[in-house]
Amino acid sequence: MTTVIADPLVSREDYRSAVDTALQACAAYYGDGTSPIDDAAYDLLAARIRDYEAGHPEDVREDSPTGKVGGGAAPTGDVAHTVPMLSLDNVFSPEELAKWDASVARRLGEPVQGGYVTEPKLDGAAIAARYVDGRLTQLVTRGDGSFGEDVSHAIGSIVGLPLELDSAATFEVRGEVLLTREQFEAANAIRTAHGAKVFSNPRNGTAGTLRAKDRPYVIETTFYAYGVVGLPGDTHTEMMAAVATAGVQTTAATPVGPRVCATVEEVQRRVDEIAALRAELPFGIDGVVIKADAVAEQERAGFATRHPHWATAYKLAAAVRQSKLLAVEWNVGRTGVIAPRAVLEPVEVDGSVVRYATLHNPKFIRDSGMMIGDTVMVWKAGDIIPRIEAPVVELRTGDETPVVFPESCPTCGGEIDTSGERWECAGGAGGGCGLLAALRYAVGRDQLDIDGLGVTYLEALVEGGAVSDVADLFGLTRGQLVDATRSEKRADTVVAQIEAAKTKPLNRVFCALGIVRTGRTLSREIARHFGTMDAIRAADADALAAVHKLPAANAPKIAAHIAAMGPVVDKLVASGLTMTEPSAAPAGTPGVAKPLDGEVVVITGGMNGLLAGRNRNEMNELVSNAGGTSSGSVSKKTTILVAGTGAGSKLAKAQELGTRVLTEQEFADLVADHLV
Repeated sequence: MTTVIADPLVSREDYRSAVDTALQACAAYYGDGTSPIDDAAYDLLAARIRDYEAGHPEDVREDSPTGKVGGGAAPTGDVAHTVPMLSLDNVFSPEELAKWDASVARRLGEPVQGGYVTEPKLDGAAIAARYVDGRLTQLVTRGDGSFGEDVSHAIGSIVGLPLELDSAATFEVRGEVLLTREQFEAANAIRTAHGAKVFSNPRNGTAGTLRAKDRPYVIETTFYAYGVVGLPGDTHTEMMAAVATAGVQTTAATPVGPRVCATVEEVQRRVDEIAALRAELPFGIDGVVIKADAVAEQERAGFATRHPHWATAYKLAAAVRQSKLLAVEWNVGRTGVIAPRAVLEPVEVDGSVVRYATLHNPKFIRDSGMMIGDTVMVWKAGDIIPRIEAPVVELRTGDETPVVFPESCPTCGGEIDTSGERWECAGGAGGGCGLLAALRYAVGRDQLDIDGLGVTYLEALVEGGAVSDVADLFGLTRGQLVDATRSEKRADTVVAQIEAAKTKPLNRVFCALGIVRTGRTLSREIARHFGTMDAIRAADADALAAVHKLPAANAPKIAAHIAAMGPVVDKLVASGLTMTEPSAAPAGTPGVAKPLDGEVVVITGGMNGLLAGRNRNEMNELVSNAGGTSSGSVSKKTTILVAGTGAGSKLAKAQELGTRVLTEQEFADLVADHLV
């Protein structure tokens, strides 16, 4: 993996070395889709090359990537474009956006009058799709902007590009072919089944899929149009509306579709909105495209050698970066699952430094062929846990070594259950090596809320033999707690908290058991569905599979774990804990009307007033008790958004979709009967 230094180029030797690195990266990227440096590093390198060339024109190399589509390395092919198919220049900050706006105004002799249209900068492969008399006849890659490769063999496998239109129109649409996140996972599953190496990232997969011929399988991709040649119109938005009416999918079909902004300040706000929604999108984006909407103003602003003056791309902080896999750690979770974690060469992704990432499970490591020392693609967007999808096999040096899988539980040394995709300690969840993690989970705020029992005190209680499962917490004496906390005052606080925990509803008690394949959401659903602990214990796998949101494939393991926890539950019952759920009647049950029946509710921002102090899980529990369904993201299915302090991107999307928005007070009034 090539490292790119951020310092300016100061010598001819530095400049020539930088050009060589950039050309190597371009050749690899447009060859097999891989590159020794990622997009963010390439952008930095290209900027340093441009800066040096501006100050030292006598040193500029003829093969410099500056001012060339694809850095001059894109495969040209032999199909001429009807009009040049250029790339875009970039801006990286509000200041650079303002400078670009000023440059457009200078070329026009006045500020832009028709507004700027904003669209997502999709992370895929640009193509031109030609329709003749309503039939899709040819697909051509961008190539060098003048000539591209014919990839018409892909016709019929691209969602959004119909084979026939509703009318006998003749025109050419330009847009991006990509793999959505769902298509990317499906593609790698197909390739694994056929013994082919997995794609390291969606863009690599898209490029390879477009150019591949005679494969024994078909990989589906998706197309979004962002331009058209051959249709009349006074504005970009007008022409793209005509494309959509004809039946071709445009960027208007995305959750962050086109919006016309009157000023550059509005453009910046829209860029910020799209950046905030990035994690929720079904595909990757690396920026926002901004272009003058009026065709007349586009024509007056004109073109540079490789890009239009009237359009630019506002690049966002990289959500995908390359790093090196240094090691794999194996950690035992609260349910006994033995999870692999990648130790990475530190890399900045989406504004934060990432040193660790999930590796899913042992099957993933084997199927992907991951090795220590591999260059890997690290993904992160918003608050999503960083993850790795596949190694970049083409960048291997030969020094990589196999990942070593554990032969015994990393914590207790016992046997490992390797029967499923996720390995588990055979000693069982909630006991043995997972006991301390299980207890820490059980006393958490969203379960039993025994805040005074921190990890240090729990360790003392476990090591002293006073606690061997969660039920033992309710049999602790004041003396035992004094010994563990070394404070009578702390012990009295914990005694009071343990007593209060006995009044928690069934869903909290059930969640505290740490049943495999469950969490807060499923614990609420199970408690609401069955109503009592006795009914839950009597349920078999088929009965559990009927619970809303519970995957049928997980039901047998959940049922088995519930049965195994029988002695613990008996002790909890004897200690007087609540074994019933106050909101047991599911939403929509005849004769049991609730204020949120049929509603899909999203909570965003901090809660105040009557809702003050409730965290997200507690708010979701309130929604559930009032008959509604909680969701973490805004979509067309969302019926109510509760906007608290600091509500941001979710509020913006709800307003865009026309979703009903409630203040904290309005929501509190609506569910008043369910507030405790």
